[in-house]
Amino acid sequence: MSRFFALLLTSLLSASVIAADKQADLTVYTYDSFVSEWGPGPKLEQAFEARCQCNLEFIAAEDGVSILNRLRIEKSKNKADVILGIDDALIEETRATGLIAPHQQDLSGLKAELKWTDSDFAPFDYGYFAFVYDSSKISQPVSSLDQLVKSDASVLYQDPRTSTPGQGLMMWMKAVYGDQSEQAWQQLASHTVTVTKGWWEAYSMFLQGSADYVLSYSTSPAYHIVAEGKQQYKAALFSEGHVAQIEVAAVTRTSDNPALARDFLHFLTSSEAQTIIPVTNWMLPVTDNVELPQAFDQLIAPKRIGFSNQEVASQRKKWLREWRNAAAR
Repeated sequence: MSRFFALLLTSLLSASVIAADKQADLTVYTYDSFVSEWGPGPKLEQAFEARCQCNLEFIAAEDGVSILNRLRIEKSKNKADVILGIDDALIEETRATGLIAPHQQDLSGLKAELKWTDSDFAPFDYGYFAFVYDSSKISQPVSSLDQLVKSDASVLYQDPRTSTPGQGLMMWMKAVYGDQSEQAWQQLASHTVTVTKGWWEAYSMFLQGSADYVLSYSTSPAYHIVAEGKQQYKAALFSEGHVAQIEVAAVTRTSDNPALARDFLHFLTSSEAQTIIPVTNWMLPVTDNVELPQAFDQLIAPKRIGFSNQEVASQRKKWLREWRNAAAR
C-alpha cells in the first residue's frame, strides 16, 4: 500500500517513473503509487536530494510482487541500488534471489510492536489489511471474517498472485480457517464481484458503488477524512484479528553506490520522512513521536494475527494453488 492512496488523485500512467535529467546517483525500484504526484516519492526525493546533494531516480513497477518479479527476471543486471515496497510476506523469497545486501541500520528507534530484527530489510511503514465499507449505506457492518464469508454482501478483493493486499487476504483466510480454507474461499467466491490484478482497480470500483466491501487497509479512512473531508468510509474491525503488512526497503548487492543506498534507508526512518509517509502513502509510521492528523485517532486498532515470514515463504505456493482451485475467476 498498501500504501496506494495517491492513485485516487492521479493516473497510473503519469506515475510510472520520476525521470532524471542526468545519470542517477541512486536508483530505487518501487511501486507506481509511491511515485505518483500525490504519493510520498516526490517529497522524499526532494528532501533526500537536498541532504545528499545527489540525484535520485525512482523506477516504478505495479506492486511489491512486481518488484520481486523484476528482480528475478533481471538478476544481476538489475539497475536498482535500493528496492522499496516489498512487504514482510515477500522477504524470504526476495532474500532467496541472492541480490540483497545487509542494511547495516540501527533498528533501536523502531516501534517495539514491530519486533523487527531482520538484518537485510528495513521497514519504513506498516498497516493492517481490512475490509472498507461506506457507512452511509451499511449501518451494521460485519464484525468478523467468518461473518463476511458467510454473508451475501458483495465483495471486491485483489489477486494474491499479483497483489500484496490479495496475498494478505490469502494469509488472513488461512490464519482463520486453516484446513477449511478452500471451503471458505468457495463461499466467498459466491458473492465476490470480481478479483482484480491490483489494489487500485478494486478500490476505484468500490468508490463507484460496485460492491459493499473492498479489501484495503485499516488506514484507508484517514485518506478520505484528511484529503476529501469525507467521514463515511470505515474499516470493519474483525474479532479474529487482522493480518499486518510491513513495507520494507533493502540495498541490492549489485548497487554501484551502497553507501548512499544505506544513507537513503536511514533517511526513510528519519523524523522528516516518517512525517511525510503517513499522509501521502496512508500507512502508519514505524517510529514513535510522529505527529499525525487527528483522523488517525479514529482508525480501528486491530489485533495482529498471521504467520512468520518463513512460514509464508514455505507455504505460499501451496496456498496459491488452494486459492486458485477454489476461487480464481
